[in-house]
Amino acid sequence: MEYKLTLLSMGSSEVPGPELFWMGQWDNWFRLQFQVGLIQGNGITALVNTGPAKDLGPMNEGWVAFLGERVKFARQEGEYILDQLAKHNVKPEDITHIFLTPLQLYSVSNVLEFPNAKIHISKRGWIHFHTTHKHPHDGRDTSLPPHILAELVGKSWDRVVLLEDEETIAPGLRTWWSGGHHRASIAVEVDTKAGTAVLSDTFFVMENVVNNHPIGITENMYECMDAHARALKSPIVIPLYDPKNFDRFKNGVVA
Repeated sequence: MEYKLTLLSMGSSEVPGPELFWMGQWDNWFRLQFQVGLIQGNGITALVNTGPAKDLGPMNEGWVAFLGERVKFARQEGEYILDQLAKHNVKPEDITHIFLTPLQLYSVSNVLEFPNAKIHISKRGWIHFHTTHKHPHDGRDTSLPPHILAELVGKSWDRVVLLEDEETIAPGLRTWWSGGHHRASIAVEVDTKAGTAVLSDTFFVMENVVNNHPIGITENMYECMDAHARALKSPIVIPLYDPKNFDRFKNGVVA
């Protein structure tokens, strides 16, 4: 089975070099362009992530407190997830599957906008969230905000799918646990006419993968390097924050 895969821009932020490249690029800053993957075909309309919230204030407050004003997330008119989907004639109720990678405000904030979607989360990431009291990289409320958590473990629990390390969601659509960035980081593999595409947050830009240079904000560099090697077995590698994706794929259409 093959799918159409389109990348949707959610906005951008600048990050210091050592956040992007482990122990490197100390004097440089880089722009990241956060993206959502739209997967369509074979009765499936899926999203890889749901983008930052309509109100960017809470997320930006945390980012600025950590790294200063320069990292502030900026979104252009029309880049909010529901606006982007409308451009592709996709309504919220059309979404059948959501893959969250990782659990952070820029990925989970709009998950409740899609009432019919199965919500796929790494089982490892879910267990980590529910069993960890304090962590230097994961704030509880910035992983799953309380109102979203209450919905997921309450009214929408039947829609939550906890992913094992290797899963086949449907013919031509698979996931595997990639780790590296967060405990909830996964890779989503999509079979397209151009070959298999691999989307993940374990690598931010192509240079992480092709140079085998892990991201700086990693929890485990060995997991990153394993993810690089596995991703490179597929013909299309899509780091979910690489602005150059829109140079590689016209209008974000991968295949």
